[in-house]
Amino acid sequence: MKAKTLWYCTECGNEFSKWQGQCPGCGAWNTIVEQPAEKKSTSAAARNPLTRSRPLPLSQVETTEELRFPTGMSELDRVLGGGAVRGSLVLVGGAPGIGKSTLMLQICGQLCSAAKVLYVSGEESQRQVKLRAERLNVRSDNLYLMAETKLGDILEAVQELKPDVLIVDSIQTMYNGDRNSLPGSISQVKECTMALMNLAKGENITVFVIGHVNKEGALAGPKVLEHMVDCVLYFEGEEHMAYRILRAAKNRFGATNEIGVFEMLDDGLAEVPNPSEMLLEGRPKDTPGSCVTCIMEGVRPVLAEVQALIAPSGFGNPRRTSNGIDYNRAMLLLAVLEKRGGLLIGSSDAYVNVIGGLYLNEPAADLATIIALASSFRDKPVPGDLVAIGEVGLTGELRSVNSLSQRLSEVRRLGFTKCMVPARGSSKLKEVPGLQLIPVKNIREALAILR
Repeated sequence: MKAKTLWYCTECGNEFSKWQGQCPGCGAWNTIVEQPAEKKSTSAAARNPLTRSRPLPLSQVETTEELRFPTGMSELDRVLGGGAVRGSLVLVGGAPGIGKSTLMLQICGQLCSAAKVLYVSGEESQRQVKLRAERLNVRSDNLYLMAETKLGDILEAVQELKPDVLIVDSIQTMYNGDRNSLPGSISQVKECTMALMNLAKGENITVFVIGHVNKEGALAGPKVLEHMVDCVLYFEGEEHMAYRILRAAKNRFGATNEIGVFEMLDDGLAEVPNPSEMLLEGRPKDTPGSCVTCIMEGVRPVLAEVQALIAPSGFGNPRRTSNGIDYNRAMLLLAVLEKRGGLLIGSSDAYVNVIGGLYLNEPAADLATIIALASSFRDKPVPGDLVAIGEVGLTGELRSVNSLSQRLSEVRRLGFTKCMVPARGSSKLKEVPGLQLIPVKNIREALAILR
């Protein structure tokens, strides 16, 4: 007898009886996949007493501030909003081999000094986890290791051990035995995540869940998974680089514009308290097509190098590529530079790149991108002690940006002596000793200064 199958949308989780090109629920295209139909769950995991709650009158609901505790890594605490929150569910996603398990195991060394931690691995044996823990110098009797993939057994172990922190590595390997779908399927991921969320809220246990990403860079499994958890962290980095960036895509207890920077070493991840120095390390001097800018990642100013290359095109259609900057934003700046700056670059190939794997998603980097493009086109280097900060409009005007005083302090701290800023509001800025401000009104003025 042929097994019955259903169709699921990976974006919203809706079920359908047949395949469709577009999901009627969320409107996404090509997101409906086939999965075996499931029988209704009657397992103990679905009726676990740990997940039960009772209704309370509004007057009896506590509104005290959430209890936070440090994880032992200040960069992770920064991204979480000041530390981990008791009773929260945190999803840590990243590509295979990026360092997610290393990060989680490293914080165990600090957490175990004052809390009981249960580390559940569905990908490695207890011996493999211990060998990695010894390499990371993590040793504590408060750290308990469990190699298990069955959800019911994990919940029973939590009920017996009563840990303060639970780490699950990874959610794609967990499964509910009463479901007839395979581990990693949409229904299994949703079922296991829901059980862990109820566990965190019902028992006030902080749960860290590791998740893998697919080839598109999104978390494997249904998109609704990100809506179920309290915090979504992405661990990013290039394979050939030692630096890793931890970024919050969602945080119910803090801001989502903070980043944490780590360096992968032989003995684990090391925190990088000053990412600006790391991003500017190895910057070439007196080379055309390079300009430094300062962006804000949360409350932290970060200096980044924008590189550009303008080269003659050998084809009818010039090639355009951007890395670290939104492609449409880069094309907009190219058009403004040609129309308002007077540089005929329409028939040339243009490449824009941000060094260090950083993604510049705020308009304060517009002026530095314009200057880098013009520098490459003219084949004239930008002064090595100059930083450019400002938003560029379609008419070529420069607009002011927020937190400019903080940016200028960081610029001077790293040894730069000149900073090009928008003229509007520059007279109200507090003078920074040793830093010369160059106010400009539009990109023509900015390009004239560089001649």
